[in-house]
Amino acid sequence: MRAVRRVTSRPARDAADSGTALTLYYASDVHGSELCWRKFLAAGRFYKAQALVMGGDLTAKAIVPIDKGDDGCFRATVVGETRTARNTEELEQLLEAVRFNGMYPWMSSREEIARYAADQATQAELFERIMVEELRRWIALADERMAAYGIEVFVMAGNDDPWSVDDVLQSAQHVQFCDDRIVMVGGHEMLSLSYANRTPWNSPRELDEDDLYLRIKRLAEQLERPKGAIFNLHVPPYNSGLDRAVEINPSDLSPVYRSGSPHEIPVGSTAVREILDEYQPLLALHGHIHEARGEAQIGRTLAINSGSEYNSGRIHGVVVKLADEDVVSRQFVIG
Repeated sequence: MRAVRRVTSRPARDAADSGTALTLYYASDVHGSELCWRKFLAAGRFYKAQALVMGGDLTAKAIVPIDKGDDGCFRATVVGETRTARNTEELEQLLEAVRFNGMYPWMSSREEIARYAADQATQAELFERIMVEELRRWIALADERMAAYGIEVFVMAGNDDPWSVDDVLQSAQHVQFCDDRIVMVGGHEMLSLSYANRTPWNSPRELDEDDLYLRIKRLAEQLERPKGAIFNLHVPPYNSGLDRAVEINPSDLSPVYRSGSPHEIPVGSTAVREILDEYQPLLALHGHIHEARGEAQIGRTLAINSGSEYNSGRIHGVVVKLADEDVVSRQFVIG
């Protein structure tokens, strides 16, 4: 059983006295759950936020083939359960079930499904194509809704996301791609980076700690007011309590057990910790470690990991109210 962290908040001071300029909603690690993405978009109006920030790991990790049989029925196996759709309504329910569980539906003939199953190279090409198509739908939805609502949306990839994600995000009309650059969120500079330190899974965006430090440092040197800045860094700082995860055996990716229980260790980035110590930004936003939801004070910097429970259809987020150089309040929320 994973550790349970207390959901905390700090009472807000009077907004007029503190000069509150921005309310933002942050979430991360939706991993292909369309329901969580829709809830992320809805959070702006629900929490009266002027900006939404998505901290990465947008894409799913699997495709679910849906076989159209000769009898006109559609069949698929979703989380170990074989499901049959006999009409349009049931097919929509099947598609929704696949997306709810953070996977991509793919409708095809039995013959084509078998052909792809036998070829690893074509499987990779198929996954990339479907992933891009699904993400384009997400971004089109966000562009349409958020432009109408007048809410800013900032999105970057995470270490698990392939590089083709960036092209989709950069093609958006209203959604702002923020990775590896500095953007303005309200009156605050926000520095963002999707990379993580090395993991046992050898994901697409990983760097050695020295290289990760230099990459963030190059961005931080461009800040005009570091003390009022937001650092949107996918990986949390090392040994902060925001990076506790079960130790993994690198030889077979199995969990390490000690005294009969999974052994937890800090797995965050020493580079991120060093940067936060050095620059002391107003706020640091993190994801990456799903089970380490919580907050930590690193000097004057409030560091937050929103956590993730994407496969349950519930989105974990944080509503933060900022003044010029002060965090007025924060509240962990689940929707």
